[in-house]
Amino acid sequence: MSEQEPEQRVNELRGPAPEERPRPTGRRNSQGMRIDPEVEAEPRSRRTAISALVENEPGVLAKASGLVSRRQFNIESLTVGTTTNPETSRITLVIEEPEPGIRQVEKQLEKLLPVISVQELGDSAIQRELVILKVHGDEPDKVQAVTEMYDGTVLDAGPRTISIEITGGEGKIDDAIDAFQQFGIRELARTGQTAIARGDVWTTDVEEERYERMHESWRTTTTTTNDD
Repeated sequence: MSEQEPEQRVNELRGPAPEERPRPTGRRNSQGMRIDPEVEAEPRSRRTAISALVENEPGVLAKASGLVSRRQFNIESLTVGTTTNPETSRITLVIEEPEPGIRQVEKQLEKLLPVISVQELGDSAIQRELVILKVHGDEPDKVQAVTEMYDGTVLDAGPRTISIEITGGEGKIDDAIDAFQQFGIRELARTGQTAIARGDVWTTDVEEERYERMHESWRTTTTTTNDD
């Protein structure tokens, strides 16, 4: 082996100087793997429904929606209606945000005085909405067939227009709207999602206590009335 061979090999293996080498960016996770800062900076959004039990006070819906919209969260739909207790209502808020945004919406809603309890609903929750469509009435038999296919109800039928009501999950409503496009949709109104927990799970964590308290008061009143 000649004396020049080791030097030649060193020259062949020589790379850029330390200060010239590219330096990786981003923090490392618990396994020591480096996290791409661009991926970390843009968490993936997900669509979810949040249920808020609120006191029946004037303007409570405006307060809730205003609070969320002022912080530039994207509201997909918002519905409100009374519960078994005439003093309370349930707000169902559908949003699409990254995980930190969803948690922030919950925290902000909990700060409102009329709000009693806030809880995110899981995928197992029962979610429904209603749509009313008004289509052209040129083909009433075909309109009736499509309506029956989606378990809908004809609300009004005239020589020029037919109005239909359909209730169901969001996917079913979307499919029904697409199916009625062939007749020409003149007007459309959707309620947005309303939801409740499935099975014996309470939709928000304080409802069982309030339900038992309300019914205990009702039983006491009934017993007192019967004794009289």
